[in-house]
Amino acid sequence: MPLFLAIVLSIWTGMHAYVVWRLWPFLQPRLGARWTLAAAALLWGAFILGRLLHAAGLRRLGSLVELIGSQWLGVLFLLLCALLVADLATGFGWFFRGHVVAVRGAAALVAVAASLFAFVQAQRAPEVTERTVVLRGLPAELDGTTLVAVSDLHLGSVLGRRFASGIVDRIDALHPDVIAVVGDLLDRDVPSAEETLPELRRLRARFGVFAVTGNHDYYASRNGGANDASDFMRRAGMRVLRDESAAAAPGLTIAGVDDLTARGQYKLDGDPPARALAGAAAPDAGATIYLSHTPWRADEAARLGAGLMICGHTHDGQIWPFRYVSAMRYPLVAGLYEVGGMPVVVGRGTGTWGPRMRLWRRSEILKFTLKSAPPTSQAPATR
Repeated sequence: MPLFLAIVLSIWTGMHAYVVWRLWPFLQPRLGARWTLAAAALLWGAFILGRLLHAAGLRRLGSLVELIGSQWLGVLFLLLCALLVADLATGFGWFFRGHVVAVRGAAALVAVAASLFAFVQAQRAPEVTERTVVLRGLPAELDGTTLVAVSDLHLGSVLGRRFASGIVDRIDALHPDVIAVVGDLLDRDVPSAEETLPELRRLRARFGVFAVTGNHDYYASRNGGANDASDFMRRAGMRVLRDESAAAAPGLTIAGVDDLTARGQYKLDGDPPARALAGAAAPDAGATIYLSHTPWRADEAARLGAGLMICGHTHDGQIWPFRYVSAMRYPLVAGLYEVGGMPVVVGRGTGTWGPRMRLWRRSEILKFTLKSAPPTSQAPATR
């Protein structure tokens, strides 16, 4: 973790240095060198300062400063991308020398406009994406069962009770038979999300509310595990699946694993898919839906008998073009895929992390209508 933080802070510092360097001709004459550098330093430290203030008990002030730092993170990323494109177009100043400054200024204006659009887009209610899945082994009497899945709510100091209440209302309006919370329910720590508990307890489904941990649920817990977050989920009325499975109804099993990304970061061993899906491939096992926050090891899940895999984590990049960076580490970045005959659906996330910004696509709630397969069917179908 110290090495990880050192790398992140180095990248963060480099991003600021590049943007200030390229915008210096616009900022320095208007603000002066000292004020320009002071503003850059304050923005560089705002996110970290907000976290420190929050930890010191100054929650209101910390949340405000953290929100400013979070929004700046999104703006900075878009400025970096726009200015880099301008540099590539001008050969880093070798071409169009008489117009380089104007090109960089135009790029900065485009980044600011995109930031405003992304901010507005993030305030909109999550889009409900509906899919019909033909699920192997699903009993005929469960044909038409509806499952609603959310992920990446990141509840805490930025997204609090009001946000949680709106999400619960939208889920309730979909009349789900099963609810799945696919990781990153929390953002930074349990106390920051305590106020959302009354809202989360309103989640109701005929066959239950199931949850798995995400990487931020690990970060929100003490001692390098997800125990605190798991306890919070249980207090919210959720059945937490930690490398295990549970029957939602006769013939329908929900399996889930602790987050695979966090397991790697904390060097935790074991074989989570095998434990969670033990017995899923048996002829009389019925249908199994597999929840994994990180969209990895889908081929194993298919081989072990899962009929549908639901994931989150990537946010679809959240702010374009970060999607392409996410795809380098998570090839199943967002949407519907088929792996080994098993449909895999990676949600875009129901909340946001860091900046309250989304470019281009909105947050997402997934609604599945489960269909039983005809006796002659060999593979699941999804649309």
